[in-house]
Amino acid sequence: MMTTLTQVETMRTTVTIPTSLMQRSQYFLDQGIIPSRNAFVVAALERFVAELERQEIDRQFAAMLDDDDYQTLNEQMAESFHASDWEALTLVEKSA
Repeated sequence: MMTTLTQVETMRTTVTIPTSLMQRSQYFLDQGIIPSRNAFVVAALERFVAELERQEIDRQFAAMLDDDDYQTLNEQMAESFHASDWEALTLVEKSA
C-alpha cells in the first residue's frame, strides 16, 4: 500500500532526470496508471530505498558469519535449547 503525500510531512526538491526516462514514464501517466509524475518519483524512491535497506540487512547478516563472538554466542544459545528442542521433536514425532 502506497502512502499518500497528504499523510506524511513532505519536502520540496528539484531533480534532473534523463529525457529518455521522462519519455518512458509519460506512458504510465497518460494511461492513468500513476496519478502524477511526483507520485511516480516517490513510488520509485520508496522501492529503491526499501531494496537498499534489504541489501544492508543482508550485508549485516553476512558479516555475522565472520564474527567469532557472534558464532560463540550462537553456539551457546543452541546448546542451552538443546534439551527443549529434543523434547519438542520427540513430542511431534509421537503425535504424527
